[in-house]
Amino acid sequence: MSKTMQLDIDCAEGSLQRLIGLIERRGFHIDGMTMDRTGEARSVRIHVRPRDDTRHFDVLGRQIDRLYGVRRHHDPVREVASCVV
Repeated sequence: MSKTMQLDIDCAEGSLQRLIGLIERRGFHIDGMTMDRTGEARSVRIHVRPRDDTRHFDVLGRQIDRLYGVRRHHDPVREVASCVV
């Protein structure tokens, strides 16, 4: 199962790279991402799924909240059914 997170990140050098690196280092795969520029920030929708059953979305969300220049929208994270091919 994957989930979609809505974030705002600063348009600072390396901010997107820090976000992607954190997600991958914490054991999640990025299945898709869309990004729009909104003034001084970028609005990012990111679809992530855990690498295995030991990874938890709530822990990932708290770690993302600690990143400098990243603000997570705290509305409920939307679950997306994953398709197996």
